[in-house]
Amino acid sequence: MASHRFRFPFLNPALSCEDRISDLQQRLTWQEKCHLLRHESLGVRRLGIPAYNWWNEALHGVARAGRATVFPQAIQLASMWDPAFTEVIAGMISDEARAKHHAALRRGSRQQYQGLTFWTPNINIFRDPRWGRGQETWGEDPYLTGELGASFVRGLQGNHPRYLKAAACAKHFAVHSGPESLRHEFNVRPTARDLRETYLPAFRRLCEVGVESVMGAYNAVYGEPCCGSPRLLGDILRGEWGFRGHVVSDCWAIRDFHTGHKVTDSPEASAALALRSGCDLNCGDEYCNALEGAFLFGMISEAEIDTALARLLRTQFRLGMFDPSRRVPFSSIAPSVIHCARHRKAAFQAAVRGTVLLVNRQHTLPLSPKVNNVLLTGPLAGSTEVMLGNYYGLSPDLRSLLEGVTEYAPEGVRMDFRQGCLLARPRPNPSDWAAFEAAKADVVIFALGCSPQLEGEEGDAVESFTKGDRERIELPKEQLDYFQEIVAAVRKKKSATRLVVVLFGGSPLAVPEIARQADAVIWAGYPGEAGGSALGAILWGQEAPGGRLPFTFPRSTKVLPPFSSYAMKGRTYRFMKTRDVLFPFGYGLGYSSCQWSLPAIRVVGASLQFSILLRNSGYRAEEEVVQVYRQDSRGPRLVAFQRVRLKKGQTRRVVLRVPKNRWFEIDEKGSEVSWSGKQRFLISAHAPWTQKIHAFSVSIHLRS
Repeated sequence: MASHRFRFPFLNPALSCEDRISDLQQRLTWQEKCHLLRHESLGVRRLGIPAYNWWNEALHGVARAGRATVFPQAIQLASMWDPAFTEVIAGMISDEARAKHHAALRRGSRQQYQGLTFWTPNINIFRDPRWGRGQETWGEDPYLTGELGASFVRGLQGNHPRYLKAAACAKHFAVHSGPESLRHEFNVRPTARDLRETYLPAFRRLCEVGVESVMGAYNAVYGEPCCGSPRLLGDILRGEWGFRGHVVSDCWAIRDFHTGHKVTDSPEASAALALRSGCDLNCGDEYCNALEGAFLFGMISEAEIDTALARLLRTQFRLGMFDPSRRVPFSSIAPSVIHCARHRKAAFQAAVRGTVLLVNRQHTLPLSPKVNNVLLTGPLAGSTEVMLGNYYGLSPDLRSLLEGVTEYAPEGVRMDFRQGCLLARPRPNPSDWAAFEAAKADVVIFALGCSPQLEGEEGDAVESFTKGDRERIELPKEQLDYFQEIVAAVRKKKSATRLVVVLFGGSPLAVPEIARQADAVIWAGYPGEAGGSALGAILWGQEAPGGRLPFTFPRSTKVLPPFSSYAMKGRTYRFMKTRDVLFPFGYGLGYSSCQWSLPAIRVVGASLQFSILLRNSGYRAEEEVVQVYRQDSRGPRLVAFQRVRLKKGQTRRVVLRVPKNRWFEIDEKGSEVSWSGKQRFLISAHAPWTQKIHAFSVSIHLRS
């Protein structure tokens, strides 16, 4: 490319992006243009346009590209409820992405997963806990998802006035959350209210902050495949929201038009439908020939090809791909930033802040200095795989729970490890050694739950019989039986053994028996490379858990609506019955205690302002998450939140604001209706219909 740098106007950084795009397009043949609309672009050698692979992943760290810092899985980043720190982490990820990209270029390598266009974040709503890909999302609430997703986009893309550090992608647009087994043929018909109130708001929010790309989903909505939907891509995304970036298909989703959805009768017709509907880039290897055929058959025009190509070129110019490296500020990020000490520390902090304490009877945690004998057991105690989740990079510093508990244990404490049972299969040779050791121990720490073997994307979860989804959200029978075996052994010996359960997994687990019988329960998610160390520090009291649930724990699979139903009735904290909930959305305990004053509410300028005084009355620093819910016609809805750190004894006034452009709800027709009259709000430490922790109701009269 260097020999052509000043040969053509499109290589001149002094020109506007539009002028450069226009110059380049007029130099391309229509066949070359078609080749540039596939994810694996071979480039155009005669013009000095290098090959580029658009398919790259960075869900919770640069993925599938070798060494990288592995942060906690997205669902656990969500459990921090911390937009500011989320943005910092995303910035670290894009720093590593830039360093890895330029290192690859210096080696002459332009392979998949070495680019700068990342197909993340996944902002689908985690509407059903059986969905294997729920771990990739930011939870079940549209507002929380939108705010955290927006922060991730800002961190990933950077704030340079001319250049993107990396290009983010909001996926999967839209109304997509399983079942995985039906995703290539499923047609969703949500109510107008559910569409606008639940499934679209996060995508709209990311468009507001300038996300560069949107990925269409596999499924159809109202009979239109998402990657070929004039309604979704044209009327809503580009029409209503003014989206200016490019749209990419999910991988091989355009093939589904004629093989799954049956809305077209040939690959050429499918390619034409996608392009004319507004899908600019195809992920899949059969598209180029189909697109060429569609052009030759007169199904599409060169002008329509130009429209799509212009959007892709705009992204590449914004990334500085055609500019001298000295002009692109991010090209100088050194490889030394990859997995550096600062990033490793942030991964540890994120794991601590995202760990959720669900049960803590009689202050079992943190473990007492008087503990002398500890048994660590369970199928996930020595696993490093459960630190990763899916879409992960490779870290040289993966720590299991076993390693983390050992790392922080005081010297002189006797410790033992027995796996005890298998993840989801019967034990061929049951042994009572673990039960024998448990009865003698002061504390038994169980590592139970789910793993990427049981939940994930179609093709990923090797032990899932439903293509990555779970049929039941209960703990696998083998694990629950083992837990009860240990409980029985402890009771038989009339031992004072404390039982601590660490639950791994990227989705809710129905564990009423464990919630009732364990002395302490922690939800650990998939906590990243430093997860073992973070959990060890939490259990031994060097750190305090700071997470709040980004989803609801139901009591059983039986209380869930049919998986394939996209109606929101009976789902999430907004629409579930209280009796069906084991742990509510937003819930999480701490090691300290915090006192709340009665909140005040008033209109200040163009915002609704909530003010509350918090005081840490405990014995150590505490992080609280203040949550504001509006009680609308269908139930409570999160409208504001703020994470607050309080030193021991510290008092802080917390002010939360809801801007006037969010003073509305969605009616049955899918229209926005402004708030007016008496409005009731609940300020709480968790979803407001359970009163176990601070929960206050306040009202205000708003003029229309």
